[in-house]
Amino acid sequence: MSADTSRRIVLLRHAKAEWSDGSDHERPLAERGRHDAPAAGRKLAQTSIAFDLALCSTAARTRETWKLAVQELPHRPKTTYEERLYEASPGELIALLNETADDVADLLVIGHNPGMHALADALSGSAEGDALSRMHRSAFPTSALAVVSFTGSWKSVEHGVGTLLDYWTPHS
Repeated sequence: MSADTSRRIVLLRHAKAEWSDGSDHERPLAERGRHDAPAAGRKLAQTSIAFDLALCSTAARTRETWKLAVQELPHRPKTTYEERLYEASPGELIALLNETADDVADLLVIGHNPGMHALADALSGSAEGDALSRMHRSAFPTSALAVVSFTGSWKSVEHGVGTLLDYWTPHS
């Protein structure tokens, strides 16, 4: 793929998780999360994006979200479980995106807030319609997803490079 290749990144925040006195990393989904994750999967399917790769945090709630959401997709992408997604800053997330192979045109990232919201905001130099204002108003709740497009190589991903094409939440 050339440097002028159009690419899409979809950022999906994990579904609603149980609160626990135990390890934050091992928190399972709450009942609402088990309901919302398939809804997020149906929304992903409606985008008609055939993901080349899914990067999923190793936290229990992101793995469970992905397990429920992927069942709604017509094509299961290659999935890599990436521990660096857990508690990652926007800069760390951009560095991770920069490592993506250029044969990947469409990438799905299943992660956590505040990173998913901050990354969607950082990448979105422009937006279609009211997507950016809707994202800012809702503060990227659980199961929310943002679709960002950009042109170029993954190594060129940086602040403001993309266009926010769509923003969705299960309860909007």
